[in-house]
Amino acid sequence: MPVPRLRRPLTAVLVTGPSMSPTLRHGDAVLVRPGGRPVRPGDVVVAVFRARPDLLVVKRAVRPEAGGWWLRGDNDLVTDDSRAYGPADVLGRVVARYWPDPGRVRPKRV
Repeated sequence: MPVPRLRRPLTAVLVTGPSMSPTLRHGDAVLVRPGGRPVRPGDVVVAVFRARPDLLVVKRAVRPEAGGWWLRGDNDLVTDDSRAYGPADVLGRVVARYWPDPGRVRPKRV
């Protein structure tokens, strides 16, 4: 299966699942920029694991590895990242969260 490509200057991506919590939560919408400056460790990226080319993921770049990137989720309880699938090919960097409104403070859970 061919690796998907992001074709626009900015592409909207919907976050699903808890792996990037608390940084990003299920239902957040982000803008992704393909190209631009090179990916650096700590960047939040959209990528495809080589072992799971059908799965588009939002993860944090940890380090370059095997011609791709080692990725981790921010939620240590969820291991659907490079620990399970190995290196990934980065398609773009997350540059902004636009939904829900980034200016609104999220209510605290009690």
